[in-house]
Amino acid sequence: MLQVIINGLLIGGVYALVAVGITMIHGVMKIVNFAQGDFLAMGLYFTYAMYSLMPQGSLPYWLLVPVGAAMYLAGCIFFSTTIKKVIGKGDSNYILLTIGLSYIIQNVIQLIFGPDFKSVAVSDQLRNGALALGSVSLSTARVIAFIAAAAFAVFVNWFLASTDIGRAMRATSENRVIAESLGIKTSIVFITAFALGTVFAGISGLLISPIFLLSPKVGSQFSIIAMSAMVLGGLGNIKGALIGGLIIGLVESMTSSYAGVLLSQAAINAVLMLVLIIRPYGLFGKKGRAS
Repeated sequence: MLQVIINGLLIGGVYALVAVGITMIHGVMKIVNFAQGDFLAMGLYFTYAMYSLMPQGSLPYWLLVPVGAAMYLAGCIFFSTTIKKVIGKGDSNYILLTIGLSYIIQNVIQLIFGPDFKSVAVSDQLRNGALALGSVSLSTARVIAFIAAAAFAVFVNWFLASTDIGRAMRATSENRVIAESLGIKTSIVFITAFALGTVFAGISGLLISPIFLLSPKVGSQFSIIAMSAMVLGGLGNIKGALIGGLIIGLVESMTSSYAGVLLSQAAINAVLMLVLIIRPYGLFGKKGRAS
């Protein structure tokens, strides 16, 4: 049981990072990005392409800076060419647009890399290595991914609380009109929030590259997980997204170990529905004010 719980927490940390990205976008822009998982797939494939050029035996985590920079640039391009065009034009436009982006990204990946499953050729020591902690065995790759995800979570809290653009994001998430009246350039806030959300997804792809197989549609499952974590924790709540990701990791690990992998998604949905029945606004969500 202890082994299963620790495995769930380790992978839940990566799920939490993906959820933080989609939560940041929703909190600032009030949209749900259905292509968030596909941005993770972009990070996976970018890692795969870059790692193939590196010396054998090196670690993929050295690609953190180029992957982060590439995903930030991609986020700015996607926002400027698509999302920006439908701001303030209704929720249905966002939904259709981001779903369309999801299909486009999947098909471009398939066009470039093909439909077959692939894997990043990391060393066996990293892929299968383990750290012994008493009677518990910790996967090396999962431990590294969890530590990196935790570091990014700390960075997000610092960024939102201690930087001007972070405080501007918080103000815009509360009330865009008042934020603009105070001189905040919400256009800059929007593109920054969307680009950072894209970066978190891409970095998550890098972190799980030694663990998961790559396929053009691999992002779909992560989109579902990220949205479930966001709703579970409370829409727009960063702390809720972090805890929601950890809970989903635990539920998935325990269900897969004791009931079978095929029932894991059903168990996640059951927990999500139970929480929403008890707390309709999520674990840390707040009821919106109608004023």
